[in-house]
Amino acid sequence: MWFEEAVIYQIYPLGMCGAPLQNDGVSEHRILRVLDWVEAIKAMGATCVLFNPLFESDAHGYDTRDYTKIDCRLGTKEDFQQVCDALHRAGLKIMLDGVFNHAGRGFWAFEDVRQKKWDSPYKDWFRISFDGNTNYNDGFWYEGWEGCNELVKLNVQNPAVREYLFDAVQSWVRDYDIDGLRLDVAYCLDLGFLEALRGLADTIKPEFVLMGETLHGDYNRWMNERACHSVTNYECYKGLYSSFNTGNMHEISYSLNRQFGSEQWCLYTGKHLLNFVDNHDVSRIATILNDKKHLEPVYGMLFGMPGVPAVYYGSEWGMEGDKKNGDPSLRPAVEKPESNELTRWIAALAKARKESKALCYGSYRNIMVQPKQLIFERKTEGERVLVAINADDKTCHADFNAESGTALDLITGAAHDFGGGSDLPPYSCAFWKTE
Repeated sequence: MWFEEAVIYQIYPLGMCGAPLQNDGVSEHRILRVLDWVEAIKAMGATCVLFNPLFESDAHGYDTRDYTKIDCRLGTKEDFQQVCDALHRAGLKIMLDGVFNHAGRGFWAFEDVRQKKWDSPYKDWFRISFDGNTNYNDGFWYEGWEGCNELVKLNVQNPAVREYLFDAVQSWVRDYDIDGLRLDVAYCLDLGFLEALRGLADTIKPEFVLMGETLHGDYNRWMNERACHSVTNYECYKGLYSSFNTGNMHEISYSLNRQFGSEQWCLYTGKHLLNFVDNHDVSRIATILNDKKHLEPVYGMLFGMPGVPAVYYGSEWGMEGDKKNGDPSLRPAVEKPESNELTRWIAALAKARKESKALCYGSYRNIMVQPKQLIFERKTEGERVLVAINADDKTCHADFNAESGTALDLITGAAHDFGGGSDLPPYSCAFWKTE
């Protein structure tokens, strides 16, 4: 499946394109701004663009009003078709954000319930009690997402709701030729709904991917043959930055081995979770790292570990953003992409991964774990790559059994000789393909 070898580039379109925070009803062709990003995205080594919500919504996109209409703040159906055509011509896949757990209060079916109450034919599309009320004083109680009444929980067990949502997905494939979905808060979705959606995905288009947002617990609950193909790896997200900030590579090495090692108790061996160092919901990696010189090795870890790496727009050149300043600070407007040494480093990592079956599919094994150094093995039949990380500010001399005399660094193209040990430069990452 194409997703297993993918490098994802994530865009939050309402933010990146500079849309107003609230839907003002004014149509602007802002989504066309993405056209100026296509070549830069491809040059960085991405193979797929993931768009966060871009359908008509009340405010931030996760409060959908209409699943069939591009948000007027971004433009028109024809505008987004133009963007999708440009991305596909560049050889890039496209994934959209499927927000199926809840809708906004402005969702047309919920508006009908507000007006007609129990006489609305859509009252069973939601979890409603006409014996209660909410802070909005609609005259009835309804279940909101995690107590947030701006987000009205959909009753996805209702066949009519499923039909509406599945028709919307089919229209997205028909109109934009998309290649997959990110499922917002997949951990909240009814498993029966997930199974039905997987059935649709398996027939709607070859290799159509479902990637679910999950936080905690056993990801296999939402990632199996009757649910998502992949899920977000929040467990290793935390381990990635905190291992660098605390000088404790034992943390991330433990998580990676727990997830992908060869022991019988390892959880996700052979599966391809979505890995990231930041996204639209968390502080930017350039902000959260205590030492900005860790940016290159943390991205090296991201591209070297098992799973599918994702890069959030702007972070490839070191953009900052702090969650404590609110979500808009994580989703800023950016006219055109930038490029610097970090961008070129990420492009080299993406190229190395693309050319290595071991980095895409290989097993995981810890070779050397020290507080500020980590060397692990990725191995497939016929190829073996050692990923070597040094988070220290000084060179580390590493003695370990390389099982080979020489290697080629897939990132730089430089030869490496294991004889007499290996020197790891400060703040470095190497992908040694052994001979």
